[in-house]
Amino acid sequence: MNGATHLLATDLDGTLVGDRAGLQELLDFYEQQPYEVGLIYITGRHLASARQLIADEGLPIPHALVTDVGTEIYTGGDFQKDEKWEARLMEEWKPQHVEKLAQSIDGLTPQELPVNSRRSYHVTDAQAVEQFRTLLEAQSVPHKLIFSGGKDLDILPPASGKGQALSYLLERHGISDAKLLVAGDSGNDLEMLTLGFPSVIVGNAQPELKNHEEHPLIFRANRHCAGGIYEAWNHFHAD
Repeated sequence: MNGATHLLATDLDGTLVGDRAGLQELLDFYEQQPYEVGLIYITGRHLASARQLIADEGLPIPHALVTDVGTEIYTGGDFQKDEKWEARLMEEWKPQHVEKLAQSIDGLTPQELPVNSRRSYHVTDAQAVEQFRTLLEAQSVPHKLIFSGGKDLDILPPASGKGQALSYLLERHGISDAKLLVAGDSGNDLEMLTLGFPSVIVGNAQPELKNHEEHPLIFRANRHCAGGIYEAWNHFHAD
């Protein structure tokens, strides 16, 4: 990934994945270009789930795989864990405090996860989200709260998230000057879509993204999933 001149940083479900014809069109388009497009997948899935999706959909192996809503980073074809990133996040992470507060709130069902770097919940009552936010802040528990799709709540270490993880990768690998496109479809993508790089909200995006304020660096695609990425690539990087 070092020295890459063109990069796609994309969410998976509902963004790169979801329209097989559009995906094939995008991959064929990249194959025809005189440059290589480096791939960074940034997903809410955990590692095993993301790898299974990559295999099931026949996706190219990415240069970097960011999982668990930006709390885990893996690089290379063998998906080596970035221990430096993990150590940075763990400095302020107190998951036991998060769990204790969550237990006092109705409307939150914890998700079973194979990682310790986040706590995630299915939400059945949207008021529970604000109750949880208030409690976390009142107890001064370090965190980042992300609510997306009207039903998914993630509590993350404060220095994490999809945007923070992408910024870290660009800086660490010295590729901040590459021609980049960021793509997403839901609320947990907002942080990376608003970093100031060319970005696309795909046509099938969740309402929380569709209702986000207009910005010249955020392209609103008409097409869904990978077709929207194709639209935006030609909008920003036609040359």
